Amino acid sequence: MQVSAYHPFLSAQAQEEYLTFYDQRAKAWPVASETKLVDTFWGQTFVRISGSPDAPPLILLSGSVFSSLMWIPNIDALSRQYRTYAVDNIYDSGRSIYTRAPRNPEDLVQWLDELFTALELGNRIHLMGLSYGSWLTHRYALHFPQRLAKIVLLAHPAIVSMNAGFILRFLFCFVRPGYLANFGYWLLQDAAEKDAASRALVEAGLAEMRLAGRCYKPKAMITPRVVTDQELRGLRGPALFLMGEHEKTFSTPRALQRLGRVAPHLQTGLIPNAGHDLSFSQAQMVNEKVLDFLQGA
Repeated sequence: MQVSAYHPFLSAQAQEEYLTFYDQRAKAWPVASETKLVDTFWGQTFVRISGSPDAPPLILLSGSVFSSLMWIPNIDALSRQYRTYAVDNIYDSGRSIYTRAPRNPEDLVQWLDELFTALELGNRIHLMGLSYGSWLTHRYALHFPQRLAKIVLLAHPAIVSMNAGFILRFLFCFVRPGYLANFGYWLLQDAAEKDAASRALVEAGLAEMRLAGRCYKPKAMITPRVVTDQELRGLRGPALFLMGEHEKTFSTPRALQRLGRVAPHLQTGLIPNAGHDLSFSQAQMVNEKVLDFLQGA
């Protein structure tokens, strides 16, 4: 792939606009951190690292269109116990730069495995993702279970089919881009209505989404599909699924019911007063449940 100096952005101006916003928002990262730009077959992956070098590794994978900065509400608590690696997806928003376009889930899994090897993380990795990052965590665990200690899957979008209402609202954003704010406040309603701090997180996330849509070159998303029974039973290591009671992307009751029926060995949890925004609308509760699970026997 031939890339320009401003790839993967539409122009040098678009690159400057997005990265200026990104770096300004990164100032809100509440703990000391270092950053690395890691070379892989697929391009350069940006990683923000926090916590003690002697602590066990915890990798954080963000949701689609959001960058690793979505972990700002969680990183302080998580980094007290773990060496955290917040990753900008190679084929999404953030400071990572793809030079080869992944074509399928297996490509993304191979990218992650190469990244973990380059970071010298060994074979006792804790891996956590939200939404798209949760699906990617699941895919990685099926291919490389020997490298993982425990996994956490927040708002996994592919346990059951997506709600028709969510799909229609999402598609309407492409017809009327100005509708994106309405869609975002609807999807992240619990956080938007909780308090000023939570609403500010929603507004920052939506601003990043709008900016990414305006600044990046168009690319085809690798879309999650509903996982099979075999793919649920195939998660043999310790796994925790957390979902918000007000989830609008999919039916939380149906997802929990399916997990209990197909893979009762997997742990599940319901987060009250939260939806797809559970990691920041109920950050303290999610942090506590995640740490209890990771540190438990």
